Amino acid sequence: MPAGDRQPPSLRQEAIGADPRVRLTGDWTLSFLAPRLEALRRQLQAVAGDAGWDLSGVTRLDSFGAVLLWRHWGRRRPDGLVLPAELEGIFGRLAELGETTVQARAPYRFLDGTAQVGRAVFGFARHLVHFVALVGQLCLDLVYLLRYRGHWPLLEISANFYKVGVQAMPVTALVGFLIGVVLSYLSALQLQLFGADVFIVNILGFGIIRELGPVLVAVLVAGRSGSAMTAQIGVMRVTEEIDALTTMGISRYVRLVLPKVVALALAMPLVTLWGSSMALFGGMVSANLQLGLSFDFFLNALPRAVPAVNLLIGLAKGAVFGLLIALVACHFGLRVRPNTESLSANTTASVVTSITVVILVDAVFAIATRSIGLPR
Repeated sequence: MPAGDRQPPSLRQEAIGADPRVRLTGDWTLSFLAPRLEALRRQLQAVAGDAGWDLSGVTRLDSFGAVLLWRHWGRRRPDGLVLPAELEGIFGRLAELGETTVQARAPYRFLDGTAQVGRAVFGFARHLVHFVALVGQLCLDLVYLLRYRGHWPLLEISANFYKVGVQAMPVTALVGFLIGVVLSYLSALQLQLFGADVFIVNILGFGIIRELGPVLVAVLVAGRSGSAMTAQIGVMRVTEEIDALTTMGISRYVRLVLPKVVALALAMPLVTLWGSSMALFGGMVSANLQLGLSFDFFLNALPRAVPAVNLLIGLAKGAVFGLLIALVACHFGLRVRPNTESLSANTTASVVTSITVVILVDAVFAIATRSIGLPR
């Protein structure tokens, strides 16, 4: 029926002789019933129990309106019901349901832990499969770009390199300097007890260049740049910009994922070098103030105490950490569903997963390089 002919639902009681009758008119559908539902329920409760019902004036009736009337009638057809033929089907289906109810089953409490473990395992498996698919797609895109070199997204790579590298230098310098000061201060307190002040160079050199510097910078980048990557791709998912790229025949991996992965893998070694340098500078300042070690002595003793191969290990860690952080961030960004709750949940999961992966990979590096770069 045309939208202009639709009428709001109404209920009118009238008497035909000695018999009360209720006449319904208008559209008894959810869209019309919702705004005036409470008023109609009060009118239904005021209807006499022996009243007859006339639905011949009902122009439209959906399941919501039918269930509302059916429950008021006590799940049976009232006596003297006037029902148009086109409405017979919906009330016939309601009559077939009868008094059927769904019995709630008590949960199996002793299986709650098992169910949680199962959900976690299957969830991890889904993430792993999608992550491997992402890496595989990037490898195929790299092969394509090696063949067609003119299609490299150089502008996107340059922009991401600036965001994750240059713009991260101030916060990395500040945090690295403070960490160096704290580490030097705590180490000096112990070394003074044994008269081994000069060994603070060894502690700071190995701790910062080989281990603490790359991990610290990776955690900062995961919280700063990784979350930004996930949020950017997630917002594009919510606003359907990624679907628009696909419609135009533009690969989301080449234009969105690959530039972020390449830029972060290239920028992380440089940011790691910058952060480690500032941490050593902070440790050097603290050692000078607390132990009286001159800057010249610190700088001359550092190459002898820490072989250069440790610097290469630290830079290699930075490159691997940057690659993994970008992949994890893009993976969770592409999994965002078109709602803001999914965006926030995946951004949080991206940061937590990135930091966890960094720590796990650092442990693997520590085991693999345990006999490399140590002074003889």
